[in-house]
Amino acid sequence: MPELPEVEAVVRTLRPLVHERRIRCVHVLHPIATKPQGAAYVSRFAEGQRIRSVERKGKYVLLQLDRGLLTMHFRLDGQLVWFSNGKEFLKSANRSENGVHVDVAFELDKGVLGFADRRHFGRVHAWSSEEECPGLASLGIDALSSDFAAARFSELLAASKRPLKEFLLDQTKIAGIGNIYSCESLWHARLHPRRRADALKPVEARRLHKAIVSVLARALECCLHPAPNFRDPTWWFQGLEAILRAYDREGKPCRRCGEPIRRIAQGGRSTYYCARCQK
Repeated sequence: MPELPEVEAVVRTLRPLVHERRIRCVHVLHPIATKPQGAAYVSRFAEGQRIRSVERKGKYVLLQLDRGLLTMHFRLDGQLVWFSNGKEFLKSANRSENGVHVDVAFELDKGVLGFADRRHFGRVHAWSSEEECPGLASLGIDALSSDFAAARFSELLAASKRPLKEFLLDQTKIAGIGNIYSCESLWHARLHPRRRADALKPVEARRLHKAIVSVLARALECCLHPAPNFRDPTWWFQGLEAILRAYDREGKPCRRCGEPIRRIAQGGRSTYYCARCQK
């Protein structure tokens, strides 16, 4: 599932492709991708507008338009694909079982940007303002922003009784951290995922903050080198496995102490941790 580093890498790569391009036409090939908004509404909203900037908030991609904005959320498997022109798009998109899957396509004055999610969890929506979008309005501090300071993070921890892993996944507290990097951050900070957030000592809270910043920065570097290749429909981020210390490593030796990594369920998701190192 794309988290903050992956989405940030997508935004940085997408920005030069679509900046100041005009949206000539919107093709909604699978209307489920715009629900609960109607496909016709999203199309009418975007067509004729120019993309003024590409930004990220939490795990959202924002296309700021002349009037209002488009939001894209990849959920589990969403991604972007790029076509040189309309002819290539019509020739390639959704033509066969093995063809390039596209849910929504934005035909620009140069190139076509496709939003794809074969499992149809991802969403594309249109909004008059950021405040109108419930998902954006509810986001907490972005984990890559300058507002994510150690002192503020400690205050949020002290006000929560939730287990650390569940606290980190709460986008209304810290925006952008998902299952992968919450596991990694807790491993680096040597903290048990079931510890209560308000039970951390000041030194532990600072250690966790430092771990989050470090883990996200390293993951972003991996996501940018090599950068996303929207022209290849099979692209995905390479090399991330090499930096993982806990996530999806059940039964493998901890790279710090050798104890087998364990997996438990928390909030309907898998949590990976070292029982010896993380207290």
